[in-house]
Amino acid sequence: MADFILEIGTEEMPARFVPKLAEELRENLAALLDQGMVERGEIRTFATPRRVAALVEGIAAEQRRQEEEVTGPPASIAYKDGELTKAGLGFAKTQGVEPADLYTVSTPKGDYLAARKSLGGGKAMDVLPGICLDAVKRLTFPKKMHWGDYDFTFGRPVRWLLALLGEQVVEFGVNDLVSGRTTHGHRVMGPGPFEVAAAADYVRVAEEQGRVMLDPARRMQVVRERGAALAEAKGGEVVWNDGLLQEVSNLVELPVPVLGDIDPIYLELPAEVLLTSMQSHQKSFGVRGKDGTLLPHFLTTLNIEPSDPALVKKGWERVLKARLEDARFFWEADTGTDFQVWLDKLESVVFLGPLGSMGDKSRRLERLCRRIGEALSVSRNILPGEIADFAKAGRMAKADLVSEMVNEFDTLQGVMGGIYAERAGMGSLVSEALKEQYLPAGPDSPVPSSLAGAVLSMADKADTLAGCFGLGKIPTGANDPYALRRCALGICRIIMEHGLALDVRELLGWALEGYTDVKWKLPVGEALDKLVDFFGQRLRALFAGRGMSVLVVDAALGAGFDDIRTLELRVAALEAFSKEPDFEQAVLTFKRAANIIRKQGEEAGQELTGRYDAALFAEEQEKALAERLEKSESRFEELWAADDFAGLLGLLRELRPSVDAFFDGVMVICDDQAVRRNRLNLLKSLVDRLGRLADFSALQV
Repeated sequence: MADFILEIGTEEMPARFVPKLAEELRENLAALLDQGMVERGEIRTFATPRRVAALVEGIAAEQRRQEEEVTGPPASIAYKDGELTKAGLGFAKTQGVEPADLYTVSTPKGDYLAARKSLGGGKAMDVLPGICLDAVKRLTFPKKMHWGDYDFTFGRPVRWLLALLGEQVVEFGVNDLVSGRTTHGHRVMGPGPFEVAAAADYVRVAEEQGRVMLDPARRMQVVRERGAALAEAKGGEVVWNDGLLQEVSNLVELPVPVLGDIDPIYLELPAEVLLTSMQSHQKSFGVRGKDGTLLPHFLTTLNIEPSDPALVKKGWERVLKARLEDARFFWEADTGTDFQVWLDKLESVVFLGPLGSMGDKSRRLERLCRRIGEALSVSRNILPGEIADFAKAGRMAKADLVSEMVNEFDTLQGVMGGIYAERAGMGSLVSEALKEQYLPAGPDSPVPSSLAGAVLSMADKADTLAGCFGLGKIPTGANDPYALRRCALGICRIIMEHGLALDVRELLGWALEGYTDVKWKLPVGEALDKLVDFFGQRLRALFAGRGMSVLVVDAALGAGFDDIRTLELRVAALEAFSKEPDFEQAVLTFKRAANIIRKQGEEAGQELTGRYDAALFAEEQEKALAERLEKSESRFEELWAADDFAGLLGLLRELRPSVDAFFDGVMVICDDQAVRRNRLNLLKSLVDRLGRLADFSALQV
């Protein structure tokens, strides 16, 4: 057995490509080697901006041998008068076996000609070239490119290929490149080329002679550890950003952290502005003191060991100073501008085609935030002054979009609005709402921490959803240009994580009502129904993604999901109930009741109210069931008010013996129409109570 190395050398690739390529190459090689029946050990991958490589330990010299039975044409076609026909002889030739080795097998469909053929057993060196080429071709990129006059496409031009099995070169080609044993190192610190004698020597040659740190995790560790030490020497700590740290680690082949200085005058800028300027434009990290305030330093990462570190440091400081000087200019311009100036400018900023301007949107948000605040006022004890602040936050929400700072640093939208609102004396409630209005930004990002931020975020997302659905711009498949799925999911998460007693249908209805003089493509009622159904789909995906049973989720959704807060509690309680030993029997009992009501009620065109006449009860079992339902009614409402859905399911468990006895002893579909209707209404009262918890007919057991 020998080690195998495959390296693809390229022009510098974007940092976002690097980690994905390493994982893809590992998966591709693993699948192709298994498919090629080549036994192997562990696969280790390496990736830098200029290369992606895979080292496979212990590849067998020969393919694994195995036999398989292959069936051919029916025996009636393969033989005639006891001799092989052309079809039979053709099958033998195709399978590479002698006609004498053919035989027939019996199957449920009849007798067929068959052959047993041996697979594998060839040399690994003979199959590896094809595996290498396929592994390279299967690598994916957001966009591939051509170079020269070649047909082959890749994320960046390929400059060299290295492929070795032990000491032997595995020859394959891409365009005019042919694989060999030559690798290249760091562009400056060890350019090479270098000959690699054997696959086992690859890592040593690349790292020692080429000065390339192959492992991205190790590069990240070097940046973090050395950067932390440099900051600590100045009495501070690095303001790490995990996404930027990964990006920086994949921008370099030889990480060399350097601590630079900035003029203390720039510390007058908000920390968010300083950090954004450092991170977005210079791929650098801020440094803060023990009290959390920023220090006049920044951490950057070089891709070289400079001969004159002081000169390189000075260059970085000069470039960052220019960015910070711009930021200070924008800051001073914005702090001298009144909010009303920005609000006036919003009238000229288009929101979305027929939906008006950003000024129109801000007025809709003002009204919608007020309505949401009023709806929540009792459950959350919100004072009238706070509701007024919610409305003000809605009106001011988009003002910073036309500020100088956000025009330059678009990632600070909302954040700068909050900072400017606080400086203008609008209060912490308004400023926090503006800062948090775009949260959550994705499925894993946090929701707004403040109630004001939650209200504004929901209003903003609901307004966008209502406008797009009214225009018929409904996501289909993977097409979602306005991120409406993210909007809906964001509203759901906010309601659940803040525990808000808010009717989502009402919220979406208010959002649709906020639009005036808009020519809708869909009638308002149809748009609202489609919106609510859209939320149901998002909730289904959300709970399924959390590992909940799809049947349980569908049953809970079937009982309604206008109240998303209690839906989450019902799903959790029903999921726990589904793991109880009596779950299946309980479901069968309640499902039977639901099915009878559906068939004898809606499907039969008979209106059932759930109100029954005890005087018409003739059997003890129906009297007992009615008595249990009446006695448990107040307890049911108490548990519902307390959000004790586990207790409610326990109460249903107590009712089940009476329901089973009812079905055993009572003929529901009897000849007497009055008695039949009365019994159906008794079951309807039970099903109505069940239906508040779940649609038991949706459960399969």
